[in-house]
Amino acid sequence: MSAPTDLPQRRVLVVDDSRFVRTTFAGILKASFGVREEADGEAAWTAIESDETLVMVFTDLDMPKLDGFGLLSRIRASATRRIKELPVVVISGNEAAAMKQRARELGANDFIAKSADAPEVLSRLDNLLRLVRTNNELEVTRKVADTTATHDPLTGTHTPHYLVTEGRKHFAHIRRHGGELSVMALRLETYDDIALTAGKDIADVVLTRIAKLILEKVRAEDSVARVAHATFMVVAANTAGSHMLAVGQRLRRELDDAKVRYREQPLKFVSSLGVASATSDPATSIEDLMRLALQRLQRAPVVAPPPPAEEPAGMPGELERVLRFLEGTDIAARFGPAADEFARRLKKIAKAIQAKRG
Repeated sequence: MSAPTDLPQRRVLVVDDSRFVRTTFAGILKASFGVREEADGEAAWTAIESDETLVMVFTDLDMPKLDGFGLLSRIRASATRRIKELPVVVISGNEAAAMKQRARELGANDFIAKSADAPEVLSRLDNLLRLVRTNNELEVTRKVADTTATHDPLTGTHTPHYLVTEGRKHFAHIRRHGGELSVMALRLETYDDIALTAGKDIADVVLTRIAKLILEKVRAEDSVARVAHATFMVVAANTAGSHMLAVGQRLRRELDDAKVRYREQPLKFVSSLGVASATSDPATSIEDLMRLALQRLQRAPVVAPPPPAEEPAGMPGELERVLRFLEGTDIAARFGPAADEFARRLKKIAKAIQAKRG
């Protein structure tokens, strides 16, 4: 997995009374982040209050002066939003399950073993920072929902407020009469890279073209909105989640295959995708479906698309694309309990093929 892409001036706080543990974690993190080290909870709390560059805290539980439980309590009780919402990862040793449960109840976001290797530490860090970004996007959506505008001035798509309004109507309809309703979220992960290479104006032109591509791929009756700076969302009535996912995969392939250059430099379009469906997901509102779609987008691996592989002899292109999609998708994370039924049916298909060829 690639290292986190947040700005390097942002820093991670590592709190542990063991100098060895601090040095180990600092060594892993320094490749991608600034690191601040503290040996006890009181010093850590002083750092958190004064250092606005901190984006995450790694902390031990058993420490002098103020232990990890006390530090967690202060963070989550803070009246300052920056502090209250800091992601906190507990550096765990051999703590009992009850201690870990207490830490989770106090607001710990994750746990990581003191013996964890570099890829695992960076992966946890990256996942939590992406989750924070997703939550911030939801906050932006809620704020914009208070406005009365219906169209985004940059892309021409709808505003989040309009999308929520239309989505509520569709959700109420299927609650009364039944039917399908799906939500898709698509984010251009390389927007910041494009803005750095070609400038913000060019990056915004790219967003406008992506919006046009999305509008061309969905039906006229579907609602499309830009819900965060580089994130689009589609609400589609009478559309199954599987069909919405197929539409999203086609969009991603077109973005992956796009050949766009700026001053002889190629611009890479790497995107993430998340889909939720009212018929297969537990949701009591359109906002629940939107949140699920964004969470799945957040969990999707963010990697540049691999170069096209040659098709195996006799392998039809359509079948090869299906296989590549399955191989590159975390089916269990994306579809939850339905993944078991999916695996069962795949095994049944494989057995039928073997029986006919055997």
